[in-house]
Amino acid sequence: MYRTITRRGRKGERRSFAEADYIALLDAAHQQLGGPIVLVWDNLNTHISAAMRQMIAGRDWLTVIRLPAYAPDLNPTEGVWSHLKRSIGNLAVTGVDHLLAIIKNRLKRVQYRPDLLDGFLAHTGLTLDST
Repeated sequence: MYRTITRRGRKGERRSFAEADYIALLDAAHQQLGGPIVLVWDNLNTHISAAMRQMIAGRDWLTVIRLPAYAPDLNPTEGVWSHLKRSIGNLAVTGVDHLLAIIKNRLKRVQYRPDLLDGFLAHTGLTLDST
């Protein structure tokens, strides 16, 4: 059985990555990969902040492409969630833990179907070609 883990931070404590956390992650990825990085980003407030723009500007090896404000058609994960929701549409569950177990199982199945994953990407019209 799966157990749900909820992180309860201290009052006023940030619950997500701050700009410095993202930059540290990107710097580590750059060091590990040893080459330029192209990052496709949404418009999360920490992604578009003045501090983040300044940090990005100081990294000539980093190219950031911003998605439009709302671009579900360009997001392959929208296809994954749509597929998942269709697969559980008429499902009766005994509780939240049961639903969580089923969702994790269905997502695991998708992970091992490269043809399906390719379809989600193809639906966006985007490609992984570097040309």
